[in-house]
Amino acid sequence: MSAAAPAPTPSTLPPPPPGPGTSTAVWIVVVIVIAAAVGGLGFYAGYEYRGSSASSPSGIVNSTLSILGAGTLTYTFPELASALVNETPGISAPAAAQTYEGSLDITTAITTLDAKADVAALADFRLIPQLLQPTYASYEVVFAHTQEVLIYNSSISEFNGISPSNWGQKLVNAVTSPGVPRFGVWNASTDPNGYNEIFTMMLQGQMYQGGNLSAVYGHFYSGAPGSYATPNPSTTILEHESQAANLVRTGVVSAVITYKPVALQNNLSYVPIDPTVGLYSNDSAALNTYAALPGTQIISSSGALVTVHPAPIFFAVTVPLNAPNPALGAAFIHLILSPVGRSILTEDNAWTPVYPGWTNNMTAVPPVLAPDVVPLPAWAAPFVPSS
Repeated sequence: MSAAAPAPTPSTLPPPPPGPGTSTAVWIVVVIVIAAAVGGLGFYAGYEYRGSSASSPSGIVNSTLSILGAGTLTYTFPELASALVNETPGISAPAAAQTYEGSLDITTAITTLDAKADVAALADFRLIPQLLQPTYASYEVVFAHTQEVLIYNSSISEFNGISPSNWGQKLVNAVTSPGVPRFGVWNASTDPNGYNEIFTMMLQGQMYQGGNLSAVYGHFYSGAPGSYATPNPSTTILEHESQAANLVRTGVVSAVITYKPVALQNNLSYVPIDPTVGLYSNDSAALNTYAALPGTQIISSSGALVTVHPAPIFFAVTVPLNAPNPALGAAFIHLILSPVGRSILTEDNAWTPVYPGWTNNMTAVPPVLAPDVVPLPAWAAPFVPSS
């Protein structure tokens, strides 16, 4: 059964509110530097994956792979890029050409700052169709599935005995105790994890704390469920999701709600949240639960409030239409979908690969990817605009 289509997210978004972490000015400078660095790169025309049944482009020239990726991909994508380099003579994938940040920051960089990259990978499969197509991309490929978990500092005694059913109350008790660091949250207007952790809090209250959407959420945000969620400065600290592991490890925050790969790849203590609460499930019961939630509001670039609704967490990738090396971008996606790529995704059980990959526009997918993709499943199609 398909869920009701979510309200569109804005095509451009404002800078994050003042707080710790990288400033808007720094982000703009980073994007401009990366765009300038990759803008003059040569055209790539080949990648040969050993063992894949898919056809591969032929002919190689010296090229550099450039990536704009969601912060959660900070560990996985460099490893994938290295695998591509090792398999393909004549290309490189230096760290300087890879930027990992909030997915909505990335779409804004592409649409507003004309940032150029061979690959753009986002943490919400709705964003490429909603924000980049058709002007800045012509298709997406959904390649991985994950869920929200609660990562916590295990040295804090208030977390003793924490479990999937009681983590919400444990978190409230911990953060409201004297001397315990605040809870780390993300800007929902620039990072999908910002709105996903809000949904996870609401769902925990609904399913495990008497059906009360505010049982957890209300301690960390002002604004009723469904309205704009303002972080409570006495219990939260606004940070960048890409810094989640360091924030917990160094004791800046007591806990964060973020994606499972962050916990596994950084060997951090975490609670394996209920699959529906963690936005992992996509069966009809979970989709109906998500559709019934009031959602949350984020701020558009014009200052208007728009509502975002929950959806299962699937990561998607595309080759932007302004990519300096579109064939190289397609080769990287080809590697992600290959047995080598899927083995990298499943290291430490961090990701659940989606294979064949799902696309919302079969006619626009490059020939090298066509054997390894299928149309979006019926349940997912209502979440994205028709192509």
